[in-house]
Amino acid sequence: MTANVLRKELQGYIAKMPEHKLIVLKPLLSEFVKPNYIIEPASASERKIAEKHFKEYEENPSSFVPLK
Repeated sequence: MTANVLRKELQGYIAKMPEHKLIVLKPLLSEFVKPNYIIEPASASERKIAEKHFKEYEENPSSFVPLK
């Protein structure tokens, strides 16, 4: 099923819903349109911590455990 077909099907259900159920559906649908995460710039203290760890890695890469 393509996204367009599914959207039309869901819009059909919404068009047939009684008003009192639409009020219940609105908060749920509004949550789905929000992004899953927000990327914000690092703060000065976070940048300082990252720089410290980059320097530690450059000095001794073997002291770090790979994620593999």
